[in-house]
Amino acid sequence: MLLKKLVIVGLAASMLAGCATGPNQNQTLGTLAGAVGGAALGSAFGSGSGKVAAIAAGALVGGFLGNQIGASLDAESQRQNYTASVQALDSGYPQQWQNPQTGVYGTVNPGPVAYVNNRTCRPYTNTVYIDGQPQVARGTACRNPDGSWQVVG
Repeated sequence: MLLKKLVIVGLAASMLAGCATGPNQNQTLGTLAGAVGGAALGSAFGSGSGKVAAIAAGALVGGFLGNQIGASLDAESQRQNYTASVQALDSGYPQQWQNPQTGVYGTVNPGPVAYVNNRTCRPYTNTVYIDGQPQVARGTACRNPDGSWQVVG
């Protein structure tokens, strides 16, 4: 059943990607691919309603990474970055990760907690080094009632 839902999400993303044209086409395609990949990765975590939350969080984080830097990362690097991102947002402490197979590494630095509409939010900086060159993505994520994080900006 879950696989069927992911296939439907993938097909919808593919159809939307077909509409993308112009100078931001690669960014749009990266966002869609990242969201689908993140949802697939998120499905590996949790069970029951926790699995649904993990899929949603994976889609959001994957969409953001796909938009910013995720298109340059292999699946293992994306997984490590995702795990570090969630740990950083949960703990409030910087998290580092590294993929020794590719040499890609990064750091996720969370900012201070802010409360927006009764939700716990944190700004963050996600820096990924690809071929020694830093790729920086900044944003804000807010915690959902189920404990997952949602990128809001």
